[in-house]
Amino acid sequence: MSKDSQPVRKPRWSLFIAALPAMVFGAIAAAFLWGLFNNDDGLPSTMIGRDIPAFDLPPIEGRGEGLSTADLRGEVSLVNVWASWCVPCRVEMPLLVELAQTDSVPIHGINLKDKPAAARRFLAELGDPYDRIGADNSGRTAIDWGVYGVPETFVIDAEGRIAYKHVGPFNRRSLEEDILPVVRRLQQEQGA
Repeated sequence: MSKDSQPVRKPRWSLFIAALPAMVFGAIAAAFLWGLFNNDDGLPSTMIGRDIPAFDLPPIEGRGEGLSTADLRGEVSLVNVWASWCVPCRVEMPLLVELAQTDSVPIHGINLKDKPAAARRFLAELGDPYDRIGADNSGRTAIDWGVYGVPETFVIDAEGRIAYKHVGPFNRRSLEEDILPVVRRLQQEQGA
C-alpha cells in the first residue's frame, strides 16, 4: 500500500463542529418544552402591597361613571383590565358576569385603548359585570398599574392597595382557588 492510498483522518474538532447545529437545536427545543409544560403561571409584580397609582379615568363614552383612585378606597374590590379587541377577555367575561350576580365583591373595569362603540357592543353582547368603568384611551393608567397585557385582574384592599394580581384570563379554578380566597381574607380583615 502506498502512502497516497491511506485514508485521510479528519480532526476530532471537525466532528464537534458538524454536530454543533444539532446540539444547539436540541438545547432550544428542550427550553421550549420546559416552558410549555412548566406550571408556574405567576408573573412577578412590584405593585403587590403598594397603593394603587393615582388616576382619574373618564367613563366609556355613552356609559355612566368613570373610575378613579378615590373609587377604590373603603371596600375590597376587583379591578379588571379589558378590551373589546381582546379574545381572552371574551373567555373570562361569563365568569365575571356570574361573579357580579353574587354581589360578593364590587367589580370595576379599566377599558384599555378601545373604541367606545366597540366597548359598548362587547358589554351588550357578553354582559356588563362592572360597577364603574374607566376608559384608558392612552394606555397610561395601565402602564402605571404594571399591566403586561389584557386581561388582568387586581384585588384591591379597602385601603386602596394592590393585594393580588392575576395575569391573563382566569378560569373557574383560578377564580375559586386564587382570586376569591384573597378577596374573602381581606373582607374578613376589614370587618374585624
